[in-house]
Amino acid sequence: MAAAPIVIFAYRRPDHLRRTLSSLMQCEGFDGSPVIVYGDGPKTAEEIAGVQATRCLARDMLGSAAEYRFSDINQGLSRSIIGGVTEVTRRFGRAIVIEDDLLLASDFLTYMNAALDRYADEHAVSQVSGYMFDVDEFAERRDALFLPLTVSWGWATWKRAWDRFDVSATGWDRLLVDDVLRYRFDIDGAYGYSTMLVRQMVGRRDSWAVRWYWSAFQNDTLTVFPPRTLVRNIGFDGTGSHGRGILRNFGDDRVECLTGELGLPDNVNVDQFDFMLVKKSLRKTNGRWLGALVDHLRWIAAKNFARRLRAR
Repeated sequence: MAAAPIVIFAYRRPDHLRRTLSSLMQCEGFDGSPVIVYGDGPKTAEEIAGVQATRCLARDMLGSAAEYRFSDINQGLSRSIIGGVTEVTRRFGRAIVIEDDLLLASDFLTYMNAALDRYADEHAVSQVSGYMFDVDEFAERRDALFLPLTVSWGWATWKRAWDRFDVSATGWDRLLVDDVLRYRFDIDGAYGYSTMLVRQMVGRRDSWAVRWYWSAFQNDTLTVFPPRTLVRNIGFDGTGSHGRGILRNFGDDRVECLTGELGLPDNVNVDQFDFMLVKKSLRKTNGRWLGALVDHLRWIAAKNFARRLRAR
């Protein structure tokens, strides 16, 4: 099939976007891919210069071959991504999504397009991820794998899957009373996604990604991951609207090519041993026992706030 469109979301960080676009333009298959750039508007007058510089950089590097969707108002990250991905998947049936703080391996697009083609009609798969958690045991692995979670760093999807995205996160409040459900949603306690979702639904967070994960979770769908990451996030330097916690360490700026043909499995299921290794890595990345303690305290605070709010 034709190469999937690349959807780029940018805001006010021209230096980050320059690095992202430089890595993207070195990817195999870039020249044959439609490119659409979405730029959110400034929140304050102080942000106007950064927003304008970012848009000028995008036009200078990508030229007239790309399409540009620049907003005059600040929509926020969630509205921008939800609206942009909805528009592009309706036009093209699929989309590869990149934000302005990612470094990409040169075979990122090759992998993403191959997986989009391979699982286009596999309704049990809702997302293709270019990111993979740091799992030492996968260092020599050649086959992709399936996991029951989504990611937001360099990913792709199809219209058939995105149409099932429930932005209202129907049923989220069950997490407040069902500990078994919450444990499963938190990747068997490895990461505090429940806290993120509850905070989102009571107005204390702006996250499309946790609602997208909830939709995939509710529909029992999977994401296909490469054995090693083809994406690194370079936005954890205080310049972005969202950052990592002090205990979390999601790796450095290095990315590596898979070098050679990547196996895309025929059997769409989760290998429990692979899943165990990923959960182990995620717990380590999340700060081990101290991170788990912090997540637990955050959960208690979020749950209590939500219950008080609902009791009014």
